[in-house]
Amino acid sequence: MNKQFIPQSFQPPVRHDTEHFHFTVLDTRVAELDYEAVMSSLQSLQGIFGPDFDWPRADMTLNESIESLKVHRHEFDTRAAFAYSVFDPQQSRCLGSVYIDPSRSPQYDCEVYLWIRTDSQALDQVLYQSVQAWLEDDWPFHKVAFPGRAICWQDWALQVQ
Repeated sequence: MNKQFIPQSFQPPVRHDTEHFHFTVLDTRVAELDYEAVMSSLQSLQGIFGPDFDWPRADMTLNESIESLKVHRHEFDTRAAFAYSVFDPQQSRCLGSVYIDPSRSPQYDCEVYLWIRTDSQALDQVLYQSVQAWLEDDWPFHKVAFPGRAICWQDWALQVQ
């Protein structure tokens, strides 16, 4: 990738609050709550990153999840990608996650994936709209891809070949 993902002058937010959500950097501080949210939502999370992606596995351990969270934090610290844990406004319950990655398609600045736990699906569209507004208002992106959501997987696959 030749272009810089985000400008050097841009400071990625470490938190974001809305009426319905509190976003915080996805790292080991939220490991147990994140793991519980993931494991309680296994079926609805299958394919969240694409039809051929096997996350999350039903046999994933908390330690494996912690290792993954360490990778996300490293990516955040090196400005390679940005992952956030989504909590309720009281910050007592993990509701899901948001991932902001460099786009593999030259048509977009970034690709964004998000999920909400199965028992909170009523908030899925609210989360999607909140993330769209946040990216538009607070991030330096002009064209954001939401593969699997705003772009079907077949069309996305053609763009990233």
